[in-house]
Amino acid sequence: MDYLPLFLRLEGAPVAVVGGGEVAVRKVEWLRRAGARIRVIAPELHAGLAAAAASGALQHVRAAFAAEHLEGARAVVAATGDTAVNAAVAAAARVANVPVNVVDDAELSTFIFPAIIDRSPLIVAVSSSGQAPVLARRVRAQIEALLPARLGALARFLGAQRARVHRILRPHRRRAFWERLLEGPVAAALLGGGRDQARQGLREALRQAHSPAHDLGEVHLVGAGPGDPELLTLRGLQRLQEADVILYDRLVSAAILERARRDAERIFVGKEPGQRGEQERINSLLVSLARGGKRVVRLKGGDPFIFGRGGEEIEVLSAHGIPFTVVPGITAALGAAAAAQLPLTHRRLAPSVTFVSGHVPEGSLPDWRFFANPRHTVVFYMGVGQLDSLVTRLRAAGAAATHPVALIEGATLPGQRVLRGTLADISGRAAALVITPPALLITGAVAAHAPAATLRQLARPAAGAVA
Repeated sequence: MDYLPLFLRLEGAPVAVVGGGEVAVRKVEWLRRAGARIRVIAPELHAGLAAAAASGALQHVRAAFAAEHLEGARAVVAATGDTAVNAAVAAAARVANVPVNVVDDAELSTFIFPAIIDRSPLIVAVSSSGQAPVLARRVRAQIEALLPARLGALARFLGAQRARVHRILRPHRRRAFWERLLEGPVAAALLGGGRDQARQGLREALRQAHSPAHDLGEVHLVGAGPGDPELLTLRGLQRLQEADVILYDRLVSAAILERARRDAERIFVGKEPGQRGEQERINSLLVSLARGGKRVVRLKGGDPFIFGRGGEEIEVLSAHGIPFTVVPGITAALGAAAAAQLPLTHRRLAPSVTFVSGHVPEGSLPDWRFFANPRHTVVFYMGVGQLDSLVTRLRAAGAAATHPVALIEGATLPGQRVLRGTLADISGRAAALVITPPALLITGAVAAHAPAATLRQLARPAAGAVA
């Protein structure tokens, strides 16, 4: 992060602007909106600035820049169009320890103006750290199109009720109350211009907030997807940004956790192979945190209901009367297959697919001859550690030595590797290339399938890819 984003209070504060041309006009307008006392240092003024000076909206110092012009300034903007003058302003500001912005010169600046979306008192600022201002403006336009015009009115309404709500509700109830308010009819009424309707809705919401049921929190089981944060669902992202506490496993990437609410408590509950008792601890945490009024997200790699023990967790929550929802995620098999351009079903090759845990004891699955059929796709989760055993079982069930297989390591992540082979050679090749978890084993005719373009790429593997 090149700049720490801050919002600077300039109401009544002196700010110096060096330069009186068209560039200065735009900066002066933003400073005026912030309530700054503006002093413009320039021999001549643009017509718009001259009119503002004549009306008393700003002070004009008709002179070439000198270091003493910065005396008492809270901040300074250099907008002359003359690189030598701008550099002199920046140097003087640094000596005086005054924040300086040099227009279109990030190297000389200690602060920059972002692209601004103004829904006062709600302000959204977008910055590219001075690298791509046009891109920042494009992003601003996209965000602005999503924000209702009356969002400022909603912010002012909520601000006016803040002291009242904090006086009535206990701390652990407040966040959930505000979030429900924003998701419900009160916010809808304000955004539609119905202020009286919003006041009535607020009174009803406060009455309901005193119900004993509001002391109970809730749990959301959220699928984080196969690893790439771009594959997190929109609803999953929303739940992450609402959570008070996040319980996450070892398959959840740091990039996904970065998208959670900044002040949410994060608790790692990842289970290692062979570890016992961790699931009971997770169940206990879910219940105790929800009983404490927390909004809890149980964040799982892939999908909660596919080898994620989500079924066990909702049984516990239901038995204890804890409200819960389930937010599905893209399971690892789907993400891995898509990232490797490998179809799990295909009209000519495979009309069916089965997901199987690699950690399956003998006798716990149906006849392996079904899995040995090359026209049936089988995806083995957590299969790397059991690779030799899986190969042996498939061969014993009648699968040919040439039965196609693929190992996909780190699916959807930057270091993803795809290893295609057969039952005869996959164990040796995986060992030679040190394929490590997380990785999926896919067996069946589809494992050998690849579009022509992909085949050409595999003939000349890129970094991180293996054939």
